Amino acid sequence: MSDSTSSSAPSSEDASTGQPASDVASPGDPAVLADPRPGPGHEPADGVHTTKPPQPKGRLVEGVRLIFIALLGTAGYTIGIEGARVALSSARLALYVFMGAAVGYVIGGVLGRLTARAVTGMERELRRTPPAQLAAGTVGLVLGLSIAALLTFPLFRLPATAAWPAVVFTYLAFGSLGYGLARARADELFGLVGLKPRVAGAAGGDVIVVDTSALIDGRIADLANTGFVSGTLLLHEGVLRELQAISDSSDPRRRTRGRQGLDILAELQRNPTVEVSLVEEAGVRDVDAALVRLARERGGQLITVDANLSKVAEAVRVPVMHVNGLAAAFRLPVSPGDDLSIHLVKEGREHDQAVGYLDDGTMVVVESAKQRIGDDVSIRVTNVIQTTTGRMIFAALGGAEA
Repeated sequence: MSDSTSSSAPSSEDASTGQPASDVASPGDPAVLADPRPGPGHEPADGVHTTKPPQPKGRLVEGVRLIFIALLGTAGYTIGIEGARVALSSARLALYVFMGAAVGYVIGGVLGRLTARAVTGMERELRRTPPAQLAAGTVGLVLGLSIAALLTFPLFRLPATAAWPAVVFTYLAFGSLGYGLARARADELFGLVGLKPRVAGAAGGDVIVVDTSALIDGRIADLANTGFVSGTLLLHEGVLRELQAISDSSDPRRRTRGRQGLDILAELQRNPTVEVSLVEEAGVRDVDAALVRLARERGGQLITVDANLSKVAEAVRVPVMHVNGLAAAFRLPVSPGDDLSIHLVKEGREHDQAVGYLDDGTMVVVESAKQRIGDDVSIRVTNVIQTTTGRMIFAALGGAEA
């Protein structure tokens, strides 16, 4: 039904408000004329809302306007006094002042709005700039202006018409160059004095207590390189002693793992997104309990691959970043009945079993496949078991392999 038909039809209630027709104000009522703003039920006919951009107002605009009113009002007074050959009457002098103030009112309003827009844009840009880059840029700006001041001394021997443009150009060029270079090289400049600005800009709650098992595992370095781990890494003195003891072990495998943990620790210290801090605490016998207590006191998280330590931390409500849990979350889903291709590498625990591994490291146990060790075979998944350290897949030879 068209709008004209609906408006001509007799009705005791208004269609949009549900109130009696007599209570709804007509377009000619004074109440409507007093408030021209469109209400919820008064949309434009074409459905398009036109919103004017907000004009910059405030104390800054009015302050600039008052300055120009005072300046040009004074200029009008001066022109009226010095430009007249005869003494002016008070009314005529007031006219000069009024005309100067009026021009200042207009010019001040325009320049005040332009100034407000420039200040707003600068403030927006500064908010988006990291604090480290602002600090480095400020230092670079000061150095650039200092170099420009030294270079401009010979320029003052030139004629004034040539000296001042050259001086202004030198200051602008070296100031901009110093600010830009220092801001682009902020990380390297702060690194010269042993600071890591990215860590300083991280959230205050990014405090992570590192366990020995996480360092030996090594994946914490990859997490730091990809940005999953950042902030302050607290290294307890007990963890460092454990790494040293493992590195000095007579067992070649343990010695290799201990040295790998020390290498990972050195790599984390070179990473610009993390700050490794050593926590010294004498007389600690139970390192795991000390790590949980440290994380609880500092309000941080504990990162580990030790399932037992993870359970202890969760029991006292300490947040845990379990590396194996994170790795399991990114593994491809495998369900019973899926067909896979795998390379069998060794025997299983039970009779006639063979073991292989997926690309993500998941162990796959294949039944009745001992004779196929060393071959690439097609298998069909029969069961998937989730454990505290990951998942284990059981499968059987599929298709022509069976």
